[in-house]
Amino acid sequence: MNEITAMGIDLAKNVFEVHGVDARGVCVLRRQLPRARVLSFLAQVPPAVVGMEACASAHYWGREVGRLGHRVKLLAPRYVKPFVRGHKTDRNDAQAICEAALKAQMPEVAVKSEEQQALLALHRLRALLGKQLVQLSSQVRALLAEFGHIAPRGYAPLRRMLAERLERLPVLLQPGMRQANERWLGLEQQWKAATTAIERLAKSDPLCRRLMREPGIGALSASAYIATIGDPRRYRNGRQVSASLGIVPRQHSSGGQVRLLGISKHGDCYLRTMLIHGARAVLRHVPGKSDPLSEWLQALVARRGMNRAAVALANKNARRLWAIWRHEGLELAA
Repeated sequence: MNEITAMGIDLAKNVFEVHGVDARGVCVLRRQLPRARVLSFLAQVPPAVVGMEACASAHYWGREVGRLGHRVKLLAPRYVKPFVRGHKTDRNDAQAICEAALKAQMPEVAVKSEEQQALLALHRLRALLGKQLVQLSSQVRALLAEFGHIAPRGYAPLRRMLAERLERLPVLLQPGMRQANERWLGLEQQWKAATTAIERLAKSDPLCRRLMREPGIGALSASAYIATIGDPRRYRNGRQVSASLGIVPRQHSSGGQVRLLGISKHGDCYLRTMLIHGARAVLRHVPGKSDPLSEWLQALVARRGMNRAAVALANKNARRLWAIWRHEGLELAA
């Protein structure tokens, strides 16, 4: 036990695979542990580097293992995959995680606190409710169209048509459509309640209120940004934040020739989407304005198009929010 300096743990629901090495990188431990014995086993091991993939339950285990005095390194799965040798097995995965964790320059995922995870979970539940609303309304619209009732665009016209023409539908279909309408109203109420809860939390936080003063940043995007980034001191500059969110170009360069492609789409898809949607909202109100940001966006739209301009503004906002948080936010939160 005293020789172990680094371990890789392949997380699972019930049975965990552990791979440990000494200071020379030689394997000294290979063991399968049931879930209930993981923490008791790690409590007997002297402080070491413990690597895990940033997957389901990783932040929980990162917090628990960190409390035992170990140095936890959460790694993105795409950085672990190149170290896998042989077939896809739990043992090989644990070994690959251990080897990746030993690399000094390997990017890490910050272990989130319970509060940050809870806020992001609320965001995810709201997004799920919104997706279910879209699915249900699309199904209702399609079923009405099957019987010759074409609803205009939007939720309100569709709901009015459903109420007005429900009795004109086949008798066999009417009970199901009534249930769909009730389900629709329930989903909408839950979605509004989740939105209100997030907005209330954002407005009560000084840092969120400061970030919301930036163009294209609302309560939802500000709270999601803070909970996702976690600690601005983990990044040396704003470009690292943009790169972690996947809002920078991919590269395919060789022989001194630099070739830039579309955005990398690494990192958190939810936050990246919110930043881009916020940028699109800003672009709708840019024409006719003469402030420096609007003039820059107008020239960018004329030169590169609306979509690229939206991504460029999202990139700029990600960097600006980091700078504000790094230089002002720490004082605001103190």
